[in-house]
Amino acid sequence: MKRGYTLWLLALCALQLVACESRSRPDRVTFMVFGDPAEIAAYEGLVSAFNATQAEIEVELGYIPSQDEYRRRLATDFAGGAPPDVMLLNYRRFAAFADQGGLEPLDNYLQQSTVLDQRDFYPAVLEAFRLKGRLWCIPQNLSSLVVYYNRNLFDAAVVPYPQRGWTWEQFLAAARTLTLDVDGDGRTDQYGVGIDPSLQRLAPFVWQNGGELVDDPASPSSLALDRGPALEAFRWFVALQVTEHVAPDAVATHAESLESRFLNGRLAMYLNSRRGVPTYRTISSFDWDVAPLPEGRQPAGILHSDGYCLAAAGKDKDAAWRFIEFANSSEGQQLLAETGRTVPSLRFVAESPVFLDPNHPPANSRVFLDEIAFLRTVPVHAGWAAAEEIANREVERAFYGQASVEEAALSAATLTQPFFAPD
Repeated sequence: MKRGYTLWLLALCALQLVACESRSRPDRVTFMVFGDPAEIAAYEGLVSAFNATQAEIEVELGYIPSQDEYRRRLATDFAGGAPPDVMLLNYRRFAAFADQGGLEPLDNYLQQSTVLDQRDFYPAVLEAFRLKGRLWCIPQNLSSLVVYYNRNLFDAAVVPYPQRGWTWEQFLAAARTLTLDVDGDGRTDQYGVGIDPSLQRLAPFVWQNGGELVDDPASPSSLALDRGPALEAFRWFVALQVTEHVAPDAVATHAESLESRFLNGRLAMYLNSRRGVPTYRTISSFDWDVAPLPEGRQPAGILHSDGYCLAAAGKDKDAAWRFIEFANSSEGQQLLAETGRTVPSLRFVAESPVFLDPNHPPANSRVFLDEIAFLRTVPVHAGWAAAEEIANREVERAFYGQASVEEAALSAATLTQPFFAPD
C-alpha cells in the first residue's frame, strides 16, 4: 500500500512538473524575412525589442539572403504545410499565397486591435494588400523608386544635382556627362546610371509616357508592353544601355553588381527603393543623396511595399498577430525607421524627425513622402508574380541587346498569357 501511494505521488508530481513547464514555456512564433546583413540587423533589433517585452511569446527570426531563394523557400514551405507563422511579402506577390488559402485574412484582427488603427496608415498602401475585398497583410512600409546619386561625381563633372521636375532629356544628358573612361584605356570605368533591367523598373517610365503594363489595370488579361506609349517607353529604357551606353552592359554587370559600383563610387546614379539605405549609410568615401525619378509626359512612380502576413496554418495566430501589432505600432515602425530601412506606412511616424532627420543620410528623405501622391501599383493578381518573372527575362534580353524591344515585348505578352486567366 505504501509503495503504491509513493508511485502515485511521484506520478502526480511529474504531471504537475510537466504542467508547470508547459505554462512557463513561451509560445514560439516563427518570422521569416530576406535581405542583406544591414537589413537583417534591423529585423533582429525589432525581434529583440518584442521578445524583451514578452513573457508568453518568443519570436524566432529566420532569414534568407537572396530574394529569389526566399520566394522558393516560402513556396516549398507552404506546399509542405509548414510555412513560417509570420512572413514579409511584397504586395506584388502575396496574391498567389492568399488565392491558394495559405494566408489568414487580417480585416477582423485590424478592426479589433487596440494598438493599430487603419486610419493612421497611408490609404494607398493598405489598398495594395487587398484582394477580393479582404485585407491580407499589414503594410510595414511604402517606398517609391528614386534616384540615388553620388554628389561628389556630380560636383567633379559640374553637373547640377537632380531636382523635382527634371526631364528624361535632362536625366540622359547627366548620364552621358557622368559616363567616363577615367584612365584612358578605351573602356568605361564610371557609368552615369545603373538600373536593373526588370518590369518593375520599367513600369514607372511606361506610366509616365501615358502607357500601361496591361490591357486593363483593374482586370488584366494580357501584358501591353507591345503597344503605343508603352512600347515607346520600353525603347527609351533599353536605349540607355544599347544605344547610349550610359549603363553597364551584361558583361560589366556580371563582373560587378550595380550596387557594388555605387558603393565603390563608380556609378553616378542608381535607381532603387528605400531598402538600400542601411547599406549606403556605410559609405564614407563620398556624399550621396536621393532625388525623384525624371518625368516624362506626366509624373508617375511605382509602389514598393512589404507587409507582415499571417499563415493560415499557424498554430497560434493570436500570438503571431501580437507580433504583427508590435511591428506595426509606433514603437515598432520607429525601430525600423531609425535603421534607414523603411519609409513607415504610419503617417505620423513617416512625417516625424525619426524618418526625416537630415543628420542621417539621405538628407532629402522627404522625397519619398513627396512621391506618394504619384505612386501607382502593378495589378494585385494571383498570377502576377509568375508573369512578372517571365517578363523580367524579356526586359533583360532587350536591355542587354539580345533581342529587339519589339521582339521582347511581343514575347513577354505571349509567354505570360496563361497567367492572366480569371483568378
